[in-house]
Amino acid sequence: MGNGNVQNLPPVQRELRVEMVPVITTSKYHISNCQCTIRITPDIEKDDGAELTVRVYHITLSAPISVSHRLEVMEGNMAANEDYQSLVEGVGSLDFTGEADPCKLLLTGDCAFPVLVSPRQDVLIAASRYGKGKMVVMAHWRYLNRHEFKGFLNNTVCWLSPDSEANVGVHNTLKALARILSESGYKVHTTSTLTQGLSVFCTDGYDDQQAEEIISFVREGGGLLIGAQAWDWANNHKEDNVLHHFPGNKIVSVCGVHFTSDYGEKGDFCVTKNMPQAPINSNYNFSAEQKSLLNGVSQLDISGPSVPSDLLLHGALSFPVGLSEGNQCFVGAVYYGKGRVVVVTHESYLTKPELKQLILNAISWLDIGHQRRIAVHDNLRNFAKVLQKENIPCIKVSGIVPKLSVYCCDSYRDTEAKGIHQFVAEGGGLLIAGHAWWWSYQNPTLDALTHYPGNKILNQFGISILASTVPRGIYRAIVPGEATEQYHFLRALRQLEAELQKVTELPPPFCTRVTKLMRDVTAFLRLPASPIIRSIQSQLVEMIKTYIPNASEMWPISNCSKEDLLLRLAHESYNVTHVCDESNILETEPSITVNIDATNPGGDAWRSTGLYLAPRKAAVLEFPVSVVQQGFWVQVGCQTDDLSDKEKLHRAPVVVRKIHVDCQKVAVSSLWGGLLYIIVRADSKLGPIPVRVYGAEPAPVYIKGQTSPDSWLHSVRKLPAPWAELVTENIILTVPSDAVRSLTDPESLLSYWDRIMGAIAELAAIETFPRPERFVADVQISAGWMHAGYPIMCHVESVRELTDLAHMQTEGMWGPIHELGRNQQRKEWGFPPHTTEATCNLWSVYVHETALGIRRDQAHPDLQPDARRSRIKAYLQGGLKLKNWDSWTELETYLQLQEGFGWKPFKSLFGQYQDFSSISDKNKSKMNLWAEEFSWAVETNLVPFFEAWGWPIDPETRSSVSAFPVWESDPMKPYLTAQKP
Repeated sequence: MGNGNVQNLPPVQRELRVEMVPVITTSKYHISNCQCTIRITPDIEKDDGAELTVRVYHITLSAPISVSHRLEVMEGNMAANEDYQSLVEGVGSLDFTGEADPCKLLLTGDCAFPVLVSPRQDVLIAASRYGKGKMVVMAHWRYLNRHEFKGFLNNTVCWLSPDSEANVGVHNTLKALARILSESGYKVHTTSTLTQGLSVFCTDGYDDQQAEEIISFVREGGGLLIGAQAWDWANNHKEDNVLHHFPGNKIVSVCGVHFTSDYGEKGDFCVTKNMPQAPINSNYNFSAEQKSLLNGVSQLDISGPSVPSDLLLHGALSFPVGLSEGNQCFVGAVYYGKGRVVVVTHESYLTKPELKQLILNAISWLDIGHQRRIAVHDNLRNFAKVLQKENIPCIKVSGIVPKLSVYCCDSYRDTEAKGIHQFVAEGGGLLIAGHAWWWSYQNPTLDALTHYPGNKILNQFGISILASTVPRGIYRAIVPGEATEQYHFLRALRQLEAELQKVTELPPPFCTRVTKLMRDVTAFLRLPASPIIRSIQSQLVEMIKTYIPNASEMWPISNCSKEDLLLRLAHESYNVTHVCDESNILETEPSITVNIDATNPGGDAWRSTGLYLAPRKAAVLEFPVSVVQQGFWVQVGCQTDDLSDKEKLHRAPVVVRKIHVDCQKVAVSSLWGGLLYIIVRADSKLGPIPVRVYGAEPAPVYIKGQTSPDSWLHSVRKLPAPWAELVTENIILTVPSDAVRSLTDPESLLSYWDRIMGAIAELAAIETFPRPERFVADVQISAGWMHAGYPIMCHVESVRELTDLAHMQTEGMWGPIHELGRNQQRKEWGFPPHTTEATCNLWSVYVHETALGIRRDQAHPDLQPDARRSRIKAYLQGGLKLKNWDSWTELETYLQLQEGFGWKPFKSLFGQYQDFSSISDKNKSKMNLWAEEFSWAVETNLVPFFEAWGWPIDPETRSSVSAFPVWESDPMKPYLTAQKP
């Protein structure tokens, strides 16, 4: 279905009236925020509003890609394939041999599409829509006079104006075309100019005297057939830019087609059944433009409080103006139609003194012809003041107005998108500023590329604002002469394509740009698909699909290798392009209803379904209406660590997929597969909800108090799914199924875990866990042997510490409890970087001693008495410097307090701190607060003790506890006495 082929669809199932919104391919749309695969039938019934009667063939539900494009954009995307078929119907080949030497055509417009592409990937015929009208562009005017092209020329005029009675104007230079069309029954009028009453105008592209009239003619519904080649003109106008000054380009560029100075391939070329792919154009040099924009600018200072977004430059005529050291773009520019655009990714930069020269240069570059008709939106009043101080006349407006040369606005509204598109296409300059990262933070379920207001304006231009940020700093200005060496997404794609065809590994210069390229590929695959974007997306996906490598511990993949790059891109490519056949799943797959607890007082919580989804297999989850658009997600997989920064990969960097529950039926598939979860948003109060799941299989899951031990022994643990879960009230263990197939008594194991989690809660002074803690085993994790978080991640080698009861009882489990303790730490009583790896071990000690019956000196070798004494002495000899107070030394401070006063004051303080507010972030202030509160908790003056450890105690703290007796049995006294001479 992704290629738009609807020949073999099953019979119509039903008709319904829906609002239509396009997404990534021409055959997918949204119905009530659900992605659908449909065919728009010829008998469309169109209302005055944005509704259509459509016949639905398949409904496939997945993550929303776009919900903001209106009906006219949908019609443009749907029209491309149908338009192509209309233009080439009955045409088998087109002969581009002979004396005429064509030029290449460049396609950049949102509606432009190739009609004929040579084997060398030269576009020789293109078509597009503009406003209410259409254009067909041919790469030499002589082809308009060729009798061999008769079938195609007739198709073209018919497509440009389906009315057989329409008046067709043919320029005097195209006499043979006039005869061809007359013979075919068209009402032909030979003319030297565009005249009133014509429906189609056929001309060459060497005269721009009527450029404005012709553009207006097309915009209002006229059809234009135009042919030219620009290489000869370029040879005679070496100082002029062909894309902007060649007469024909002053007409056709508004619809995103350009004549170029490059020779096109000659030959007799077959016309393909399906629309040909557009080539990836990336060889344009923008040194002159960068020189103009960066005149007098040696560095770009984006330091300070404002955080800019990154830009994706995906248009052939886009280029960077400001680049970070990591190739992230914070100022970019692009040619679009006859106009120009500059994007600055934070509005405060327009008034930042250090960037004033750049912004003034931008205004000058945008003001084509220096007409000085500049308008600034009311939301940028301070920028208007900057221009006025520089004696640059400007007017303040609440929206775009006629007869402007430059329009300046922010990127936080899209109400003017259509007007801005026309303004720029027909020669206006746009300066637009804003960032998308804050919007993305506020709209976590929406994709900034398709929903962020600024991108509804900018995507069409070939430049998009990303949700990712650029590090603040001072960056060297781009050197224009190095333009071809600068990172550009399309150029990087071409380089990637070439490198993947080689036997050798990726060269070092390419490796330095891999991180940025991978981010951009991920973003580009999610762009709403115009014919050109869809074509490049298709080529990119095919490139990735050629080989998806396997990574393992035995056969790791090296960072920056070809395998690494393909592995990183495969996941996102699959997510974006895979289409689930929902109707088939619902009809053929068995279903299981699971009950999910949708009341969640804590942070976002994973609710296990107990089901597994195999790699590349699709499932459908059916939710109650009450859950839709409530911040719930479907998640496949639980190994959530992103390994992108690893030098060696034992698995793909990202293997988890999440899809927002924005409709009742959610289809999901994952390249890697995994256990199936429902993520319940924080503070949800919906109670138990049933979720019906089609297409997933049961996994080995034991739930304490629910699963029958007999069924576990004889069936559940033998289920083939590769991942298993052991569940009790406050902890869930996710481990390889092979690790529990021989587990005969999960009840005792989980009872042991209940004791552990009870002890964790006791010391933390909490009654219940807001959500169960989770351990997840993985073949590779992002940091350490284990690391805290939700979930706590561990290597598969650590599974024994979680599931082997005999081992846990005899050897202890310091590491797992250390991580559980990390999850209980609070910033209010932590002193980073101090105590981060220390206070969590209070839980390790407490749990081992109170719940497991293992003394501290047996729980960990570093707590042997001799080791403890040696650390104290070494720290004192070092001069009581906090920089030396780390890890086990820090823990010693707390253990001495515990050994002197017991666990009760710790529990009391941990409880009190939960009610504290407005605690300083400064370590010194927090250390004084802890010293004071602990002293009050035990009614003892502990100032000398903390000072013995080098804590910076303030006079206020000393005064606050001065009435209490000094700790007579202070364990630091003997050490301090021994130090005295």
